[in-house]
Amino acid sequence: MDSIKTEDAVGMVLGHDITEIVPGEFKGIAFKKGHIIREIDIERLLRIGKEHVYVFELSEGEFHEDQAAIRLGNLFAGSGVCFSEPGEGKINIKSKCKGLLKINRELLDEVNDIGDICLATIHENRYVTEDTLLGGCRIIPLTIEKDKIYAIEDMVKDKKPMFEIKSFLILKVGLIITGSEVYKGRIEDKFGPVIENKVKFFGSEIFYKEIVPDELEIIRDKILEAKAKGAELIIVTGGMSVDPDDKTPGAIKATGADIVTYGTPILPGAMLLLAYLDGIPVFGLPGCVMFAHTTAFDLLLPRVLAGERIHRKDISRMGYGGQCLSCKVCTFPDCHFGKC
Repeated sequence: MDSIKTEDAVGMVLGHDITEIVPGEFKGIAFKKGHIIREIDIERLLRIGKEHVYVFELSEGEFHEDQAAIRLGNLFAGSGVCFSEPGEGKINIKSKCKGLLKINRELLDEVNDIGDICLATIHENRYVTEDTLLGGCRIIPLTIEKDKIYAIEDMVKDKKPMFEIKSFLILKVGLIITGSEVYKGRIEDKFGPVIENKVKFFGSEIFYKEIVPDELEIIRDKILEAKAKGAELIIVTGGMSVDPDDKTPGAIKATGADIVTYGTPILPGAMLLLAYLDGIPVFGLPGCVMFAHTTAFDLLLPRVLAGERIHRKDISRMGYGGQCLSCKVCTFPDCHFGKC
């Protein structure tokens, strides 16, 4: 770090904070350590009394922390992602829209292993809204070797983006409510409105809705009817336990659907079923979805509505973080639930 005449410091990197005091008006930091001195800064520095300043001179092989942060922001921000103006070598990475957050975890680990760079994120596979903070990237020293940034640029080539927001699809959703007690009017349907609200939150609508008794053939036929009418997602509620009079799992299987899983390592939602019928996702939902605020369905629905194909391994690994604590004030998805 060298002391240099202020008038000669344009383009150089300030090596220390500079405090300014204006009696009765202001007292604080006028220029932060790491600031690149501009022509318009000179007069203010002289008024503060700084005839000389201590500066770092960037070598040919170095980037200033803010320059490096901008380069990394441009590298890391995929579709639906933006980043803030840098300050002290740090940028905030945020969402530009509502959607499903995806993070390239393998790439994240590689970047953090390089050194002199900090990249912190929230968990992926959760929905985010506009302006959600997704992570932060910080250059640790005031200057960083260009070769480290170039190495990351090479690392990122031909790989999935570090951060990406997948927009939710607008799907035609078929909803089949099972239960003889509801079908015969003995009790009011409480399940349907819950599902309709969850689907509507992501922008899709229920276009087909039927209430049916607990009879396997009828449930099967209504699933097939929903498909024939153009359903792109089919949800069947109730009748999901292993009791003899619970017919929903058998009815879904009887349609010829490929069962991904009947049962999940997630609580609540252990009895959830997910299948694909000629590529159309089919959910069988246990009763807990009706009364519990967050369940396995809330973890999987956003991914399905973002167009992702769910495989058994995707579900089996969700046991880690799969216990909801049923907090008195729910903060989902800003909590551990479903974060692998």
